[in-house]
Amino acid sequence: MFALRNDLAGIDWAAVKADLRRDGFDNGRTPDELYRSFAASAHTSVAWIGDRVVGTARLLADGICNAYLVDVWTAVGYRRRGIASAMVTDLLGRVPGHHVALFTEHAEALYRGLGFEVEEVGMSMVVGRWLNR
Repeated sequence: MFALRNDLAGIDWAAVKADLRRDGFDNGRTPDELYRSFAASAHTSVAWIGDRVVGTARLLADGICNAYLVDVWTAVGYRRRGIASAMVTDLLGRVPGHHVALFTEHAEALYRGLGFEVEEVGMSMVVGRWLNR
Protein backbone atom coordinates (compact mmCIF):
# COMPACT_ATOMS: atom_id res chain seq x y z
CA MET A 1 0.00 0.00 0.00
CA PHE A 2 1.14 3.54 -0.63
CA ALA A 3 1.14 6.57 1.65
CA LEU A 4 0.61 10.18 0.58
CA ARG A 5 2.65 13.00 2.07
CA ASN A 6 2.33 16.72 1.46
CA ASP A 7 5.86 17.62 2.52
CA LEU A 8 9.11 17.24 0.58
CA ALA A 9 11.24 15.93 3.45
CA GLY A 10 13.45 12.97 2.67
CA ILE A 11 12.94 12.95 -1.09
CA ASP A 12 15.97 11.79 -3.06
CA TRP A 13 15.54 14.09 -6.04
CA ALA A 14 18.31 12.35 -8.01
CA ALA A 15 16.40 9.06 -7.67
CA VAL A 16 13.15 10.75 -8.72
CA LYS A 17 14.93 12.27 -11.73
CA ALA A 18 16.30 8.82 -12.69
CA ASP A 19 12.82 7.26 -12.37
CA LEU A 20 11.26 10.05 -14.46
CA ARG A 21 13.89 9.50 -17.15
CA ARG A 22 13.36 5.73 -17.12
CA ASP A 23 9.59 6.24 -17.48
CA GLY A 24 9.90 8.75 -20.36
CA PHE A 25 8.53 11.54 -18.14
CA ASP A 26 11.71 13.61 -17.78
CA ASN A 27 11.41 17.17 -19.09
CA GLY A 28 15.05 18.10 -18.57
CA ARG A 29 15.06 19.54 -15.05
CA THR A 30 18.02 18.72 -12.86
CA PRO A 31 17.35 17.15 -9.43
CA ASP A 32 17.79 20.60 -7.84
CA GLU A 33 15.37 22.15 -10.35
CA LEU A 34 12.82 19.42 -9.59
CA TYR A 35 13.11 20.23 -5.90
CA ARG A 36 12.78 23.96 -6.54
CA SER A 37 9.71 23.40 -8.76
CA PHE A 38 7.96 21.42 -6.04
CA ALA A 39 9.07 23.76 -3.25
CA ALA A 40 7.64 26.76 -5.11
CA SER A 41 4.24 25.09 -5.60
CA ALA A 42 1.14 26.02 -3.64
CA HIS A 43 0.43 22.34 -2.87
CA THR A 44 2.21 19.03 -3.37
CA SER A 45 1.23 15.40 -3.01
CA VAL A 46 3.90 12.68 -3.03
CA ALA A 47 3.17 8.94 -2.98
CA TRP A 48 5.57 6.70 -1.09
CA ILE A 49 5.93 2.95 -0.79
CA GLY A 50 8.41 2.34 1.98
CA ASP A 51 11.30 4.74 1.42
CA ARG A 52 10.70 5.11 -2.33
CA VAL A 53 8.79 7.90 -4.09
CA VAL A 54 6.42 6.23 -6.56
CA GLY A 55 4.29 9.23 -7.51
CA THR A 56 4.24 13.00 -7.60
CA ALA A 57 1.72 15.75 -8.26
CA ARG A 58 1.64 19.47 -7.59
CA LEU A 59 -0.64 22.48 -7.93
CA LEU A 60 0.22 26.03 -8.82
CA ALA A 61 -2.58 28.13 -7.34
CA ASP A 62 -3.44 31.74 -6.58
CA GLY A 63 -5.48 30.86 -3.48
CA ILE A 64 -8.56 32.60 -4.85
CA CYS A 65 -9.93 31.03 -8.04
CA ASN A 66 -7.31 29.56 -10.40
CA ALA A 67 -4.99 26.57 -10.19
CA TYR A 68 -2.91 24.50 -12.57
CA LEU A 69 -2.20 20.80 -12.03
CA VAL A 70 1.27 19.66 -13.11
CA ASP A 71 3.86 16.91 -12.73
CA VAL A 72 1.34 14.14 -12.11
CA TRP A 73 3.46 11.00 -12.42
CA THR A 74 3.30 7.45 -11.13
CA ALA A 75 6.25 5.08 -11.56
CA VAL A 76 5.51 2.53 -14.29
CA GLY A 77 5.59 -0.49 -11.99
CA TYR A 78 2.99 1.09 -9.68
CA ARG A 79 0.37 2.33 -12.14
CA ARG A 80 -3.30 1.34 -12.03
CA ARG A 81 -3.29 1.11 -8.24
CA GLY A 82 -5.14 4.40 -7.59
CA ILE A 83 -2.00 6.39 -6.80
CA ALA A 84 -2.49 9.17 -9.36
CA SER A 85 -6.20 9.43 -8.53
CA ALA A 86 -5.40 9.69 -4.81
CA MET A 87 -2.76 12.40 -5.35
CA VAL A 88 -5.03 14.47 -7.61
CA THR A 89 -7.99 14.07 -5.26
CA ASP A 90 -5.77 15.12 -2.36
CA LEU A 91 -4.69 18.27 -4.20
CA LEU A 92 -8.20 19.18 -5.40
CA GLY A 93 -9.45 18.98 -1.83
CA ARG A 94 -7.10 21.80 -0.91
CA VAL A 95 -8.39 24.33 -3.46
CA PRO A 96 -12.18 24.63 -3.11
CA GLY A 97 -13.70 27.23 -5.40
CA HIS A 98 -10.80 27.12 -7.86
CA HIS A 99 -10.92 26.48 -11.60
CA VAL A 100 -8.25 23.79 -12.03
CA ALA A 101 -6.63 23.40 -15.45
CA LEU A 102 -4.16 20.85 -16.81
CA PHE A 103 -2.60 19.55 -20.01
CA THR A 104 -2.47 15.82 -20.69
CA GLU A 105 -1.38 13.77 -23.67
CA HIS A 106 -2.04 10.24 -22.46
CA ALA A 107 -4.25 10.27 -19.37
CA GLU A 108 -7.53 11.81 -20.50
CA ALA A 109 -9.56 8.89 -19.11
CA LEU A 110 -7.95 9.30 -15.67
CA TYR A 111 -8.87 12.96 -15.48
CA ARG A 112 -12.38 12.48 -16.90
CA GLY A 113 -12.94 9.92 -14.16
CA LEU A 114 -12.03 12.59 -11.61
CA GLY A 115 -14.53 15.09 -13.07
CA PHE A 116 -12.35 17.07 -15.49
CA GLU A 117 -13.84 18.06 -18.84
CA VAL A 118 -12.06 18.71 -22.12
CA GLU A 119 -11.86 22.38 -23.01
CA GLU A 120 -11.19 22.99 -26.68
CA VAL A 121 -9.43 26.30 -26.11
CA GLY A 122 -5.89 26.50 -24.89
CA MET A 123 -2.61 28.07 -25.83
CA SER A 124 0.91 28.07 -24.46
CA MET A 125 4.42 29.20 -25.25
CA VAL A 126 7.94 28.93 -23.92
CA VAL A 127 9.40 32.35 -23.11
CA GLY A 128 12.97 32.45 -24.42
CA ARG A 129 14.63 29.04 -24.33
CA TRP A 130 13.33 26.02 -22.39
CA LEU A 131 14.81 26.03 -18.86
CA ASN A 132 16.92 29.07 -19.84
CA ARG A 133 19.39 26.76 -21.55
